[in-house]
Amino acid sequence: MELNPITVTDLNSYIKEKFDKDEMLSNVLVKGEISNLKIHYTGHIYFTLKDEASLIKCVMFKTYAARMNFIPKDGMQVMVFGAVSVFPRDGGYQIYCKAMKEDGLGSLYTAYEELKKKLESEGLFEQKNKKKIPFMPKCIGVLTSQTGSVIKDIINVSTRRNPNVYLKLLPIPVQGEGAGTKIAKAIELMNEKKLSDVIILARGGGSLEDLWPFNEEIVARAIYNSEIPVISAVGHETDFTIADFVADLRAPTPSAAAELAVQDVAQIKLKIDTLLTRSKNSLKKKVEFIRLRYEKCISSKIFKEPLYKINEHYMQIDLNTKKLTDLIQVKLNENKTKMIENIAKLDTLSPLKTLGRGYCIAENENGKIIKSYKEVKEEITLKFLDGQIKCRR
Repeated sequence: MELNPITVTDLNSYIKEKFDKDEMLSNVLVKGEISNLKIHYTGHIYFTLKDEASLIKCVMFKTYAARMNFIPKDGMQVMVFGAVSVFPRDGGYQIYCKAMKEDGLGSLYTAYEELKKKLESEGLFEQKNKKKIPFMPKCIGVLTSQTGSVIKDIINVSTRRNPNVYLKLLPIPVQGEGAGTKIAKAIELMNEKKLSDVIILARGGGSLEDLWPFNEEIVARAIYNSEIPVISAVGHETDFTIADFVADLRAPTPSAAAELAVQDVAQIKLKIDTLLTRSKNSLKKKVEFIRLRYEKCISSKIFKEPLYKINEHYMQIDLNTKKLTDLIQVKLNENKTKMIENIAKLDTLSPLKTLGRGYCIAENENGKIIKSYKEVKEEITLKFLDGQIKCRR
């Protein structure tokens, strides 16, 4: 019997039709742990549902995702309701979820939270314990897989920003059993041999299981004990591992880690040139300002006639001296006039004036003027203008 070939599309369409006609597969309620969760910008949710032995891909379109009252995360235990069908383009089957309900936390997620709380209580996440990233490290150590886009991205970004940068790759396994121990040993080797000035610990995105080596305690303590500053760049921007919390600096992506570790030489040169130009302009302005001040000082009268100010003071002294002399003379004249007036008054009241008019003054033996005849005793003295005589009673 000769068989006629059919296309791949025909085969997948046939299988899809078989799935869609199965009533059991049209309404299934499945429980398991979310893994490799991706929330698309359109609102659709893609993830894997797994248990200890198996896994199945799942998709929940935006219409159904908008009805959920929680945000799904890797490691969550959930129950999903939907239909199992085939995606013809890829030939794979998956659950098309219509509803999702929380059913507790997965074992990995629980272990993640417990270790996070433990290390946080010990102070491994505290900002004061984090080391400063060198501004211009001479050598950058990169701990990541030897193949893949991560190391290529780091090389491309680093060399673009600084063509002379020295990168030292120490290949490590980034997932799988025993990867955590090897990562920790690589960090210890970097420190023991002092192989670099800063370490970039990097890998691409993945599920909670894929990133688990970076959630192990041995890796966290190796990062914390590292004398060389560590930049963690594990997963995508939305992925957070224990390594991110312990590291001295967390980068959202490996490319961003390269940008943080390697300074843009072109920008530094531009900044230096700008500062140099500003310094030159400032110096020119300062010199011009000093020159103008110098010219102003040189053209001032004090420099042309150094004695001018002194002569001015001499003139002022002469004026003050003349003024003081005039004031003294005026005061003397006033006092002289006043003295003449007082002399005239005294002259008017003087006894000599009275004597000059033909009078005399009688005095007793003690020289006291006699004002009453009762005061006359045996002898008195009569004083005239031109002499005196003594008289006896």
